[in-house]
Amino acid sequence: MTAAPGRNRPRRRRCGRTGLAGELILLVGVVTTVAVLLTGLVAWHTLRRAAEAQERDQLSRQATVLSRVPALSTLLYEGEQRLAGANGVQIAVLDASGVVSGPAAPVLDTAQRDVLLSGRALSATGELRGSTVLVEGRPARRGRAVVLTKPLTDVDRAAARMRRNLLLPLGAGLAGAAVAGVTLARRIARPLGRAADTASRLAEGERGVAGAAAASGPVEVVQLERSLAVLDAALARGEERQREFLLSISHEIRTPLTSVLGYAEALTDDVVPASRLPEVGRILRAEAQRLDRFLGDLLDLARLEADDFRLDLAPVDLDLLVREAATPWRGRCTRHDVVFRLEHPGTAVMLSTDGFRVRQLMDCLLANALRITPEGRPVVLALRAAEGAVEVQVRDGGPGLTEDDVAVAFERGVLHERYRGLRPVGSGLGLAIAHRLASRLGGTLTARAHGPEGGAVFTLRLPAAGRDG
Repeated sequence: MTAAPGRNRPRRRRCGRTGLAGELILLVGVVTTVAVLLTGLVAWHTLRRAAEAQERDQLSRQATVLSRVPALSTLLYEGEQRLAGANGVQIAVLDASGVVSGPAAPVLDTAQRDVLLSGRALSATGELRGSTVLVEGRPARRGRAVVLTKPLTDVDRAAARMRRNLLLPLGAGLAGAAVAGVTLARRIARPLGRAADTASRLAEGERGVAGAAAASGPVEVVQLERSLAVLDAALARGEERQREFLLSISHEIRTPLTSVLGYAEALTDDVVPASRLPEVGRILRAEAQRLDRFLGDLLDLARLEADDFRLDLAPVDLDLLVREAATPWRGRCTRHDVVFRLEHPGTAVMLSTDGFRVRQLMDCLLANALRITPEGRPVVLALRAAEGAVEVQVRDGGPGLTEDDVAVAFERGVLHERYRGLRPVGSGLGLAIAHRLASRLGGTLTARAHGPEGGAVFTLRLPAAGRDG
């Protein structure tokens, strides 16, 4: 396909804004960093409690073992105390009378002594010679108890070791999340970037730039690429038809203009005999009327496309309206040796609509039918009440349409271009005007390839919701 004018233009760069991939990477990086920091903060405090629980559990096991020693006094006087104290652990022994002996004796208060003397285990925190310590006590034989203490600084050192060990997994997690984020961002942004580039090129006038939809990827991206491909094809098709329509318009205008200009030059050069002046005048008037009708069709189509197109709704007797329309059209058909027939119920068919526009639509369809109907064949205007609607039908005895014709019957200039030179054609706008006018009236206009008379059938269907009475 030939490139459109914008195809070789340099691509416009987006200035001052980060691309989608960059924004996704930044977003993933921020989310990942916040998540890792929150995880680290929670773990930081959790590890402190875990370290304390670990140290306390170790201390309680030591106290349990020592509480089973038969002679507790040997712990104080035969050196076991010094062995325990090598790791900062201090020991105290509580006898059945409530007397506490040993280096850790000052840590116990009266309430804690009562707990141990009652045969229950003690797990607490206390002060020993100005330092905070963990306190674990276990009941022993003959009403005695063993108490061990350990400085809280040991807990801090254990927590520090755990926290150092945590840094590596957190860093690895942050790095892995960053890599995954970059990969994901590029995977998402790449097709979206292609789609944005395609949309930009379509907006600049290029066509045929949307390729086939990706076979994989997010569903939304696949749908977007498919939609762009459909849009690309629709734009190309619409612009091609627009070019054909403009060529058709130029041809339709040029033909009468050529005739007018030729006779005008002849009159200016005084080469037209006086006897032919009336004939030349009739030709000039006919060509001018042809131009006027064509320009009128263009203006009608433009008005129908405008948002401020106005309808004057009022109760209308469609039976009376078709009978009024039949009078002039019967005469026109007679002049062309075409049989005109009117089919109507003969009773009032009331509808709230714009009677002038309905009559305009009927005139448009009848003009189209008369143009292609051979001599001796019929043109039929029919009115009937259908279920939930009122139908106005125009049928003819002409050559009819093909199914391909029906599909494009209401597109501007398509049938005109297709049959120009093969059968009588108008401006190429009549059916497009009729279809748009039917939509404005709240109804539908449909075409059928062949009807009872052998030619085409056009049916205007107006909803009965607007019927009056």
